[in-house]
Amino acid sequence: MELTTIWFTAVAVLFTGYFILEGFDFGVGALLPVLGRDDRERRALINTIGPVWDGNEVWIITAGGAMFAAFPHWYASLFSGFYLLLFAILIGLIVRGVAFEYRGKGDTDMWRRRWDACIVVGSVVPAFLWGVVVANIVRGVPLDANFDYTGSVWGLLNGYALLGGLTTLLLFSTHGAYFLHLKTGGELSERARSLGLKLGAATAVPALAFLIWTQIAYGNGITLALIILAVLALVAGLALDYTGRSGWAFAATALTIGLASAALFCALWPDVLPSTPDAANSLTRENAAATDKTLGIMTWAAVVFLPVVLLYQGWTYWVFRKRVTVESIPAS
Repeated sequence: MELTTIWFTAVAVLFTGYFILEGFDFGVGALLPVLGRDDRERRALINTIGPVWDGNEVWIITAGGAMFAAFPHWYASLFSGFYLLLFAILIGLIVRGVAFEYRGKGDTDMWRRRWDACIVVGSVVPAFLWGVVVANIVRGVPLDANFDYTGSVWGLLNGYALLGGLTTLLLFSTHGAYFLHLKTGGELSERARSLGLKLGAATAVPALAFLIWTQIAYGNGITLALIILAVLALVAGLALDYTGRSGWAFAATALTIGLASAALFCALWPDVLPSTPDAANSLTRENAAATDKTLGIMTWAAVVFLPVVLLYQGWTYWVFRKRVTVESIPAS
């Protein structure tokens, strides 16, 4: 297997891991005012992701770093052409991170409600815009002969991309509801289960429409198989949540996100950023890649350090595996 193929796969895996792990973080943040009826319940919801949310963001940092080193032309065209969308995502992540830290610094309800609103906005905006970004990568954007983006931000807000954004927002929210069903107890867990059923049903329509659109316009035999499996996993998650099997329901939505992400990257291959309407200006895994020497050094570094990172993050999830109940939250 060529090094360019290995690193395209690595970037795809990193983005997929990010969407799976950060997806339920976004979902918890988006559902904070819906499920949390008082301050103790909202604190319990935040505590379910408190030990892991920042570690989950390491995946997107690593994905961006891998893209920069392995495919510098892809990185340059993507981050310049999608600058405003990515900047909005970054601002959302910063606002959300600050809100997590500062929410408990004040004693008034107004203080906490304002930071709760920041958590919601900082979760909803990235959850939606990541779908817009990935959909545009698959769809393609206008590039010139120097691989520079020649369109506007309004060109990125096309129908396919907006449907992709709606799909990721609803899917991540469903993922978060299933996670809360798994990680909380009592009435709060039951409310998360009930909301997860409603969100899962609401997610099915745009998700199916987006995946069908992807298959018809950009798909192949491999993507068709992955899309069918993703749809089956989404339906299985609904059924498992209905029967109260929270762990399996959460695993099913994680599988849905993973399979859907894999289908999108397979639809993109062998391009990394297609050019529309002139396909001759498309960035591919060959013309966007760094030198073989660079890719070789990166491969050895990944072999050494990746297992350490995975073991550490797995250990973190194991340590904080217990459920969070409202009763365990002291009254303020």
